[in-house]
Amino acid sequence: MTSNRDVPFGIDFGGTGIKGAPVDLASGDFAAERVRFKTPSPSTPERVAEVFVELLAAFPDSAGPVGVTVPGVVRHGVVHSAANIDKSWIGTDADALFTEATGRDVHVVNDADAAGLAEVRYGAAAGRGGLVIVTTLGTGIGSALVHEGVLVPNAELGHLEIDGYDAESRAANSAREAEDLSMAEWAQRLTRYYRTLERLFSPDLIVVGGGISKRADEFLPLLDLDTEIVPATLRNKAGVVGAALYAADDRG
Repeated sequence: MTSNRDVPFGIDFGGTGIKGAPVDLASGDFAAERVRFKTPSPSTPERVAEVFVELLAAFPDSAGPVGVTVPGVVRHGVVHSAANIDKSWIGTDADALFTEATGRDVHVVNDADAAGLAEVRYGAAAGRGGLVIVTTLGTGIGSALVHEGVLVPNAELGHLEIDGYDAESRAANSAREAEDLSMAEWAQRLTRYYRTLERLFSPDLIVVGGGISKRADEFLPLLDLDTEIVPATLRNKAGVVGAALYAADDRG
């Protein structure tokens, strides 16, 4: 266990699991072994707060600020959407609820935004300037816009309307699986999606995360884009690391 009590703590809260660890911001890695709890059902904010208390108790030497990812839109600590979690999250001041429940300084951030911050600081986009768009291809398409290291929060680019469709309904990895698309067929849809991002934002770099990014060599070379596009490198560490980074930067 790290002896530095001020090391920030990251919690990655998702639909099935809640993972957390203190994070060494110098290296962008866990300062102690990560702990995982099952997400309660129903996953109301109050029940999730109870799990957070239990999780943090496993790290008695940790007293730094806590960052928490939430799969939803977050504005000033208040959750405004809840696609894959209990609807009671909508309108909840999660910063205030979790700060009171844990006795710690807690800041909540959208899960894709946390991953984006981590990839820009420590991962595939480390040392890169300009505008970086980080996308996660999974059940939906998560996205983060980071300009010169500064997050532009809640960029829900998976919900752009392209060809009359919600973009993620056609280009997410779940669509590839559901329709049994070949990588070449999926790559055509991804090209259409990422070309739209190019036209709207003129990014300097696009980073692709999500579990399917482990197979990036099977589809990224098939994309026809003007922008450099690379796979994410932090993968399942990105949420915890990014949440801790967000809390330490006191952006909540």
